[in-house]
Formats: sequence, structure tokens, C-alpha cells
Amino acid sequence: MTVPSGPAPAAVPAVRCRSLGVSFGAVRALHDVSLDLAPGRIHALVGQNGAGKTTLVKVLGGLQAPDSGEVHIAGRKLPSGDARAARAAGLAMVHQHFSLPPSFTVAEALELTAFRPGGRSVYRRAELRRRWRTAAAEIGGEAVLSTRIRDLPVETRQSLEIVRALATDARVVILDEPTALLTPTAIDTLFERLRRLRDDGVTVLVVLHKLREVAAAADTVSVLRDGELVLGPSEMSELSQGQLSDAIVGPASGADRAVGVEAAANGERQTLLELVRVSSRESAFEPGLRRIDLSVDTSEIVGIAGVEGNGQRSLVSVIAGLDAVVEGSMVLGGTEMTSAPSARRRLRGLRLVPFDRNSEGISRRAPVWLNQSALRLIGRHPRRFPLISLRQYKRQAAEAMDHWQVRYDSVTQPAESLSGGNVQRLILSREMAPGLEVLVAAQPTRGLDFAATNFVRRSLRGLRDAGAGVLLVSSDLDELFELSDRLLVMYGGSIVARFEAPYDRRAVGDAMTGALR
Repeated sequence: MTVPSGPAPAAVPAVRCRSLGVSFGAVRALHDVSLDLAPGRIHALVGQNGAGKTTLVKVLGGLQAPDSGEVHIAGRKLPSGDARAARAAGLAMVHQHFSLPPSFTVAEALELTAFRPGGRSVYRRAELRRRWRTAAAEIGGEAVLSTRIRDLPVETRQSLEIVRALATDARVVILDEPTALLTPTAIDTLFERLRRLRDDGVTVLVVLHKLREVAAAADTVSVLRDGELVLGPSEMSELSQGQLSDAIVGPASGADRAVGVEAAANGERQTLLELVRVSSRESAFEPGLRRIDLSVDTSEIVGIAGVEGNGQRSLVSVIAGLDAVVEGSMVLGGTEMTSAPSARRRLRGLRLVPFDRNSEGISRRAPVWLNQSALRLIGRHPRRFPLISLRQYKRQAAEAMDHWQVRYDSVTQPAESLSGGNVQRLILSREMAPGLEVLVAAQPTRGLDFAATNFVRRSLRGLRDAGAGVLLVSSDLDELFELSDRLLVMYGGSIVARFEAPYDRRAVGDAMTGALR
């Protein structure tokens, strides 16, 4: 792959930081970080979850005051922790988590966040729609401008965050994990837009996890590990993916040990989850299920492929009991569950890794011990045991999180304070507890770094080898090909093709897109 090139570095860096240090209690997020980013280039920032990437970009954007060090934009020293000064200096950010107000329409949100010195405070709706018509073309057309942010699907909300930042006249754009919720096609579109920005002289700093994305988009790369800058900025043309991976992961350690559930004794193959001619109602942004026939047996991973928005969310919601079945039946572990509530399904051995770990997988402001203990609390018998021991629940949560190598400071800290990879580990520590029979894993590695992705994939294989069934929903074909024993393709709310290994990428792609040759 040819690495894109940009203009030669100028004397004055577009971004310069010196000796940055940030700590949160006993946790050292950044330590003595110094780097220069040349103008008019695409710079990638990589590292494992919890390495300090988000903290660094927050410091650069004025959203986090460092304990030590300083930041310069185009030679201009910024006041510590001053986001307004950073924006005035020409820096715009796309955050890892959604920042636009959910009650606003798309047009209102874009206008609210546009930085226009001396701009007016009152606008007509028709004027707002005209102003943002061009930007809306990249997120579904002009009609979406009147839609409330809260009514947009997750993927569109992420795309809107990017449009919001790139619509300004910024000379430095920072994107924190912008590809985490995007489809492969949308990722290609994003990277092409970043290249156009670079060619116009804009400096781009983008936090990425997948090495192929780094190779496709970046001119230079910098690596953070445990809060320290261990590599870069280095030219991508001078690095191999092996060297980059070694810098990200570091020396081999106990973190590579196997974790998960104990292997089950070999037994007769059984069907653990079965859907027979299941249909459901469509939502505002996705078709309902259309007479789905699907089964998951013991000791197998069944993959679900498809362009996002073709019924995958409806499928997961129906299995979890969040959407009603309007036709057909569902059997879990030999028990009829078509109309059973979610709690009963969970008690019967169904576990779920949701699409969006932050909004669907955890209660963000609740302490980590309470998030980890949710299944134990559901399964307790209040009549037999009316009182609970907080000390016992906290101890059990700590033991489970330690086993799954969740990096946390205290069991009482809010779940939202964990990095993305550690939130996913927290969810796995809860969901892959004793009693599991079927795991529905929706985009389980999306937005995770190199090491965390391998950790999750090892865990899914271990679960299969232990005798459980896994339904894996992913937009990453390489992941599906690597893990799936069988592969089903969804299109328009239906299962339109079924494949067994070895997989034909072209045939799977044709089924996903409805292509005829």
C-alpha cells in the first residue's frame, strides 16, 4: 500500500506540546509527553486502551488542564485547560463520545457548535436548512436537517459529529476514534475527506486502533503506552506493521494469559437458540425481521454479516426481549421464550454484548461494582434473601474484574471513567459468568485497540470451546471469517445467504449488497 504524502515539515509545528503530565488520583494518565506535529499532514495517534490517547487529545483541545507542561498551536501558547482559546487558535475536535444536544435538530446543533465570531443569535429554520444543506449531503440529505439528534441511529450521529467539526474553518482538526462506529465504506469516505483537508493545508491528528486504518490514512504515527510517548512522530513509510505492533503492545507479559470460562466436557451437540420464521416491526431507521430462521448450537460461533441497517439491531433486540415478536417463535435452551421478558431470558443463560457499550452496556454514572453485579442482582431471591451485603457484592465484582484484567482504580469509581477497552472487559466479566449458554455479541471489538481486540477474540473462541453458543454480529468481515463456524448474511431484514468455511469474500460481499453478476 502506498502511504500518502504531504508537504515537508515547516519550521513552526502546527501543534507542539512539551512535558505534559496528567494524573487522576493514583492513576498516571500522561507522563512527560512531548511531540511536534508538522502542518498539512495526517498524524495518527495509537496505543492500547487506557494508554492515554483520549487524555492527550483533551489536553490539546483545552478540555483537560494538565498537571504540568504546555501546548502551542501554530507557535501560539494556549492557556491551560481553555477550550475557547483552542478553538480561537483554529483547533476543532471530534470527540469519542457524542457531544451534540439530543433535543436539537441537526440544523440547530450544527449552527450551535459553529464558531462564528460576531454571529447572530436568532435564525429562521429555513435559513438554517439552506446554510447546512451541503453538509447534510454527507449524512443522508437535506431531509435529515429537521430530525432530532436523539432520533438518529448511532452511525449517523457519529457521522454528524465529524461533519460538525469539519464544517468549521479550523487549521488543526483532532478526531478521537472517529471510525469506531462507521461502516467500512464510511471509513473510506472519511479518510478521503481527511486527505482533501491535508491537501488544503489542514493538520489532522486522528486517534485510530486498527493498523490497516493507520496504514491507509496516516503520514506519520505516534504511539502512547502507559501514558508515555514510546514512538514518534515517525514516518509511516519507515515503519513495518510488526514494529508498530511491538511499540503498541510492549514486551510480552502476564496480560497475554488465557482468561474466560472453563472448558466443558465433550457432549452431544444440542441447539441452544432457535428462531423459527420470526418477524418483527420495523423501526424508524431499520427494517424489522422478515421470517427469520436461525439456530445456534453448542460449541459453535455463528456469524451475522451485512451492511449496517439491514436488520442486525432488530435481530439482537428480538433475541434480547427488547422488541416484540409479531410472528414466529423463539426457543432458548429447549424452553419457549417468544414472549418471555428480558430478565427471564437472562436467567435462562442468554448473555449480551450490546452494539454500543457506553449507552447500552453500562450505566455510565453508576459505580463499576454495581455495573458488574447486575446479573447477580437480577438472579437473587428477594423473599429468601431480603437483605444484600454491599461488601460481598463489591468483593465479588473486584474478583471478576481482576480475572478479566479490567484496569480500574476503585470499585466505587463511575463506569464512565474507564477507557473503552476496559468498559468492554467489564461487560465481558459480567456477561461471561457461570450459567452462560448463549452469548449474543454485537460489534464486540469495534473501537478497541490491537491488544484488546485479540483479547476479545480469544475470549469468544474460549467460550465456544467450553461448549457455549455464540451469535457474532460484526461489520468486520475479516473478524467474521476468522471466528465464525457458519456465516449468515442479512439484507433488508431477511437472511439471504448462508455460508460455511472456507468463505468466498466475493460471494459474501455480493450477498451483503444484493449484487447480481
